[in-house]
Amino acid sequence: MSRFFLTTAIDYVNSRPHLGTAYEKIMADVIARYKRLCGVDTRFLMGNDEHSQNVFRMASEEGLDPLAYCDQMEQQFRDTWRRLDISFDDFIRTTEARHKAGVIDLISRIHDASDIYEGVYEGWYCVGCEAFKQEKDLVVSSTATVRSI
Repeated sequence: MSRFFLTTAIDYVNSRPHLGTAYEKIMADVIARYKRLCGVDTRFLMGNDEHSQNVFRMASEEGLDPLAYCDQMEQQFRDTWRRLDISFDDFIRTTEARHKAGVIDLISRIHDASDIYEGVYEGWYCVGCEAFKQEKDLVVSSTATVRSI
């Protein structure tokens, strides 16, 4: 029997689920259901990314410990996926021990293969976008904080 593994982007929990996150999950669900109907052993993974400066900021604004905030947001995401009848097989949070163990194992294997090297990086980071920016792309706005790191 053939096997098929499908994963979606893991959503930042700095805001509630919205049309964009729902669209991706619904489309992935269509694919997973189709594969299952075709008799393909299918595993469909979704989850939340609970590590970002914006998540920390939202937790602080609500007067919550970051993990307590993430616990609260997990329920909002799971409730949304339940209402949409998304047929995922597993849901992972980046704060879970099994996720941390997987990351440590992966980084160890990459290190052991000599694919990690020490270096220095300096650049501009946009907290609002959660992305590094080139100098030519910098635009100062009232909603974004860009830092040199």
